[in-house]
Amino acid sequence: MADATEKLTGLTDIYRYLRRNKKPIYVVMPTPFNLMGLDQWVGGLEFVNYFDVFDGQHPRVFKPTQIGAPVFQTMEDVGNYLVDHPEFRDRVKEREPGLALFVMFDEKTEDLCNDLGLRIALPPNELRHRLDSKIETTRLGNEAGVASAPNTMGTADSYEELCALTEAAGIGNDLVVQTPYGDSGRTTFFIKSEADWDKYASKIMGEDLKVMKRLNHLPGTIEGCATRHGTLAGPVMTDITGFEEITPYKGGWCGNDISPAILPDGVPEKVREMTRKLGDRLYEEGYKGVFCVDFLLDTDTNEVYLGEINPRISGATPPTNLITSTYGGCPLFLFHLLEYLDVDYEIDVEEIQSRWNHYDYWTQLILKQTEDKVELITQAPQSGIWEMDDAGEITFKRAGHNINALGGEQEGFYLRVFGVGEYCYHGADLGCVLARGRMQSDDRELLERAKLWNKAIKAEFKSIPLTVNTEVPMPADMTAGKWF
Repeated sequence: MADATEKLTGLTDIYRYLRRNKKPIYVVMPTPFNLMGLDQWVGGLEFVNYFDVFDGQHPRVFKPTQIGAPVFQTMEDVGNYLVDHPEFRDRVKEREPGLALFVMFDEKTEDLCNDLGLRIALPPNELRHRLDSKIETTRLGNEAGVASAPNTMGTADSYEELCALTEAAGIGNDLVVQTPYGDSGRTTFFIKSEADWDKYASKIMGEDLKVMKRLNHLPGTIEGCATRHGTLAGPVMTDITGFEEITPYKGGWCGNDISPAILPDGVPEKVREMTRKLGDRLYEEGYKGVFCVDFLLDTDTNEVYLGEINPRISGATPPTNLITSTYGGCPLFLFHLLEYLDVDYEIDVEEIQSRWNHYDYWTQLILKQTEDKVELITQAPQSGIWEMDDAGEITFKRAGHNINALGGEQEGFYLRVFGVGEYCYHGADLGCVLARGRMQSDDRELLERAKLWNKAIKAEFKSIPLTVNTEVPMPADMTAGKWF
């Protein structure tokens, strides 16, 4: 491994340094999903997971023995359970001080890691929480020269107050109302009548609000990485949202189209420039590393607007690393790690960025249980490579730990979450399918192959009703069971 005083100049030095790394890097998450495949690039990295999605076959997965029947309300709960697990604590204490990575964490996580001598390789919880607010996002975007859709801020405890707020801003009465925190469409409300207000009022009243004019738009996502040398922008993706076959949540995230041709000419560069401006502004706030930007393309004008910033490793991270490594020679997340390892490095941001602007068609689908039932799983599909025939039937072909092991468009990489002996429930993340090619049309209709993959994977699950005496460790809020 390179000496801490050595300066890495260029990608060859960076590759060698990270491959030879011996500092423990613990990826503490429910599944390996978010950083899957990174172990091929980085020595000393291992996944610390709650769900055994590879049935013990992944050489870099450590799964502590389950103690009791924990009830997880959030991803933070999962991370804290794993970090505080006696088997993990013993593992850390036997090794040199290392780094820890999470999707979500809180003050308790910071205290637990500090007690173990682990450094969290992410911006502090307080900073991330502040930046996660849609209100703060809008302010920072304005300062960076990145506009949001026409909007106003304020509070409203009645439909009349909401109308007064929007009338003063001149944004009409067909509205998108957001509260500061939330994801996957769960705190975004579409309101154009008093009946709509009455439906959502209990979730809106008493909250600071961002109220936007509703646009004819195409939603999309891009991941960036704020570094000391400037901000790198990953591939531009469009969102797959709200399809009732896949998710029970209206407007809920179902995955991403990664297509170089779905957006009009010039728009991808607008999105990348937006990301660079936002990343540079975040770096001024003390934020470094990866972040996700949701954007809106006004399909009437081709203007690009800021939707929100997710200051974390996100659901866009897996396809970002897939594209940037497969077509550009190095996953974006390597530069996140370099910001937290004790090493100086030098890169040509423009040269690296140019490697990532051309790529093939890919899709990821996040499959949720849409049936309103709670049952015990007795059969579940295996993680790995599946193949679909012309009739829409699927067959397990081979084990695999990485997405880039796929062949043609007839194959899909499936990553399971819930397995035999666990409980499925309404809204639960069952798994994720990643495949070559597209599963959404230019008109944002779900293609038949997407419906077939969704139906076929879910058909591989078998479950039985619960007995009267069954005690189920279940979140009080079923929407908390979101592991991607």
